[in-house]
Amino acid sequence: MAGPTVDFWNERFRSHSTGWDRGGVHPQLLHCVTSGGLQPCRILVPGCGAGHEVEYLAAAGFEVTALDYSEQAVALVEQRLQQRGLKATVLQADVRQWQAPTRFDAIWEQTCLCALYPDDWVGYAQQLHRWLQPQGRLFVQFMQAAKPGAESGKIEGPPYHCDILAMRAVFPATQWEWPKPPYPRVPHPGGSAELAVVLRPIQYGREPLR
Repeated sequence: MAGPTVDFWNERFRSHSTGWDRGGVHPQLLHCVTSGGLQPCRILVPGCGAGHEVEYLAAAGFEVTALDYSEQAVALVEQRLQQRGLKATVLQADVRQWQAPTRFDAIWEQTCLCALYPDDWVGYAQQLHRWLQPQGRLFVQFMQAAKPGAESGKIEGPPYHCDILAMRAVFPATQWEWPKPPYPRVPHPGGSAELAVVLRPIQYGREPLR
């Protein structure tokens, strides 16, 4: 299987080599919640990492389920929640294979997509579609981190660059309702940026939960 392994991610957390971690809650999530666009509901956070967003959402009254490939990340999030007396369901899982027991009202997708090898993007997008309620929303942050080797066709990452044209193919308009651009560009302390987009699933031809 191409792409980073679970051992790769566990070592990153053990050694604190987590340059993607902002050290706090993503500013776009703060905006979504404080502006009233995202209210307490059943929400999924795949690729939750250190769990800043999980902690914030749990404290704000959301029913949170969080996933991460790394056992080290899961242990860290559980510790953070316990220290504050907060509750959330935190699972060690491979998002490419995990089956949701029920659908969610919202999904906060921040750094999971760009951590997956691009060969897995279409399958992951189908998973996201499958996990959402008919009126659910996907709050996705498309990582803008183009590498020099891209001009010669190299696949470099993680994080992998989520070019917006590629994202239109991964999340096609036959399955997702896209808002009109431009999209908010959120700078990252590491020098990259993210495009914040809210997608809604189109329901016809949906595959049922298994």
